Order: sequence, then structure tokens, then C-alpha cells
Amino acid sequence: MSEIKKITAPLSENVVLSLKAGDHVQIDGTVYTARDMAHKKLCRAIDDGTFPPLDLTGTIIYFCGPSPALPGRVIGSAGPTTSSRMDSFSPKLIEYGLKAMIGKGYRDQSVVDALKKYGAVHLSTIGGAGALLSKFITAAEVFAYPELGTEAIHKLQVVDFPAIVAYDAYGNSVYNT
Repeated sequence: MSEIKKITAPLSENVVLSLKAGDHVQIDGTVYTARDMAHKKLCRAIDDGTFPPLDLTGTIIYFCGPSPALPGRVIGSAGPTTSSRMDSFSPKLIEYGLKAMIGKGYRDQSVVDALKKYGAVHLSTIGGAGALLSKFITAAEVFAYPELGTEAIHKLQVVDFPAIVAYDAYGNSVYNT
């Protein structure tokens, strides 16, 4: 296994460009959740010329709809959603400053092209391990679009959140090697 790289969100361009496909990372800092409906609303805000509720600059979005927290817990299960479900939205968000996404599975060529053009990465984490991944989340709150329920955007504070660089900013992928 390769050395684990510690990264802190929000991400700087230098950090993003230092990451290579296959790198193991641990993330500290602020990460936002967003699934299909939240992605659609973020893109609509950009298209309408209004501001999305979060500044995308350097942001990491986790494709996750966390379950409600059990008593004494910060959050419920928080596993990744299939990344390809966000493929039609991701290039626009990357253009507007999104630097990383966390999900599981393959990405469309349009996403890979946007990663290369704007200097961003796609990270993958363990599917089916939402209860385990929730242990790396130290705080959680609904941040935007509460009307979407579990698909609302949540603001998470994470410590040592594990992921692998699945697609880097140079067009390389763990899926091609």
C-alpha cells in the first residue's frame, strides 16, 4: 500500500495537483454532502445567475445521503452513492470551483475532461461501509435545501476520512491500471 497523504478541505490547487490516481488519502476539514437533487438545484442556481448556497471554491462534495443519527451519535450511516448518477452535473460544478468529489465507481468521460481542464480530482471510498465511515465524521448539520430530506446538503466535519484518488487532474484513473 502506498503512503497515506493527509489533505485538508477546502483544497488548494497545489494539493489537488499533487494527488495521483491510486494515492491513499485521509481528509480533515469541511466536506459537504450532495446527491442528485441537490446537484440539480446547485446547477440551476448557476444557470439562473443566482449564487449557490455554498462557495464551491476548493470544496469537496461527498455523494452521500446520510441516515438520521442514533442517540449519542453525530450522524447515522454515511456511505457513498454511485458517482455516475452525478455525471451530468459534475462538469458544471467543477468549472465553478469544485476541487474534489467522493463517491464510488466510474465517471463519464465528460467528468474526466472537466477534472483535467479545471484541476480537480474524484475520490472513491468504501461502498457498503456507511456505518464505519460515519466514525470519521465529528460534526454534521443540514446546510442547504432542507426540503430535500436525506438529500439535503449537509455540512460535515471530518477527521482522517479515508479515500483513494480514483481519477486525478491529469486524466489518470485507478480503473485503467
